[in-house]
Amino acid sequence: MFQLRKSIVSEDIIEKDFVCNLSACKGACCVKGEAGAPLEKAETQTLEEIYPKVKPFLRKEGIEAIEKQGTWITSDFGELETPLVNGQECAYVTFDQKGTALCGIEEAYNKGVVDFKKPIACHLYPVRIKDYSEFSAVNYHKWDICDDACSLGKELQIPVYKFVKEALIRKFGEAWYQELEEIAKKY
Repeated sequence: MFQLRKSIVSEDIIEKDFVCNLSACKGACCVKGEAGAPLEKAETQTLEEIYPKVKPFLRKEGIEAIEKQGTWITSDFGELETPLVNGQECAYVTFDQKGTALCGIEEAYNKGVVDFKKPIACHLYPVRIKDYSEFSAVNYHKWDICDDACSLGKELQIPVYKFVKEALIRKFGEAWYQELEEIAKKY
């Protein structure tokens, strides 16, 4: 671990390689697990505001889940999350003709309908951020459903931090990311 401004960063994001391999995993991270995508407080308001614009990009099942549960939920542990369809996939998930899970929010973003790409936790994955009062912990999350992404990252020699560059800049800013790159060069 090393400190970078007001964050404590796991060396794994420099040491480990990763490139999403959707053709292999079919977007399993949006479908598997026991909870929806983690949300920041500000994102809950954003989801409420953009839902009418995102709704046409969603599946019937996702719309039903959102209209029953809300555009976001609070878990039993007090965490803010996206709602799930029948306790499984994220309510904002769509599927392409090959059965690959995609994000309806991101689809609306890519079409220029909304200016919110997707929740930052989704954009950052496999990096997970835990905010504390004085600092943020920046960690690599290892999940066996991403083994193909680890293999592809290793083949292409792309470390985790480079794979999630855009998301890290979105979260911490350009200057923070440039400092991270300098640390990685020395590493």
